[in-house]
Amino acid sequence: MDDDESTRGVRSRAVLAAEVPRAVIVEALGNGTATRLRRGAYLFGGAPTGARPSPCHARAAARARIEAVSRQLEGAHWFCGPSAALLWGLPLWALPRGVHVVQRNVPGRGAGADVVRHRSVIAPHDLATRDGLPVTTLARTVVDCARSLPARDGLVVVDAALRRGVSHDELRRRAASSRGRGVVRARAVIDVADGGSESPGESATRYALLRQGLPAPRTQVPVVTRLGRFRADMGWAEWRLLVEFDGFVKYGELAGGDPARVLFEEKRRQEAMEEEGWRVVRVTRADLRQEEELAARVRRRLPSGAVVPHPRRTELW
Repeated sequence: MDDDESTRGVRSRAVLAAEVPRAVIVEALGNGTATRLRRGAYLFGGAPTGARPSPCHARAAARARIEAVSRQLEGAHWFCGPSAALLWGLPLWALPRGVHVVQRNVPGRGAGADVVRHRSVIAPHDLATRDGLPVTTLARTVVDCARSLPARDGLVVVDAALRRGVSHDELRRRAASSRGRGVVRARAVIDVADGGSESPGESATRYALLRQGLPAPRTQVPVVTRLGRFRADMGWAEWRLLVEFDGFVKYGELAGGDPARVLFEEKRRQEAMEEEGWRVVRVTRADLRQEEELAARVRRRLPSGAVVPHPRRTELW
């Protein structure tokens, strides 16, 4: 699911303290209809008090915090890295703790502990506007994320950008011409990126398999069964082996209030694929915390005599 769809309907606007009476803010904070974004900025329409914010609301709050920083920060600035990725609607494996901004001059009013300042020199053609906010261009943002984020997190961003239509060749060229910290990792991440991954969980699963020395699986593998034609998340046709990521979204937000039905249909789908000789390894987010065990599970399902010569990819660590 694209991130723009995941946050639809929950993009509340940041409200600065100077814009509403203090009593209104205090009451809203007390009854859980507002949350504090940063000093002097609030988000109205948040989750009820005591409830854990949904991923949609968490992203909406992160975007609103960026807006608040922009309105409070003095001087020219552009949002970059994971903050720019949020504004471009790209998924992130983990939301950034701070707001990343490029600002050439020392900021005055509006800066704070939640602002991560970068003094990079950015060419004019790499600057853009997104939702009325100053931001690095989509391609520049993607390469910056590949350089600055952990390899798995960077791959989530790059995969999604390729799915959005960003040129793989352009990203490779930008990474090849970049210098400085993180460029080796960025080049490795961009090299193995695949726009066929349709969710952060699928990207993270593929990352774990690659890092543990398995060959790159094909994404969106077509499988013809008695129930029809399906697409598996990833796999190796030559081994008749599939890997499916099971995330909360599939059985929660996308279940239409009937997760039991979704689970039943998923079971029928897997049985039909297995009848055609495919083996299926199912992966959850918890499995991704044990990469070696996950890779061992996959290797145990390989056909007898299968050769896996690929060493672990140290450049992705």
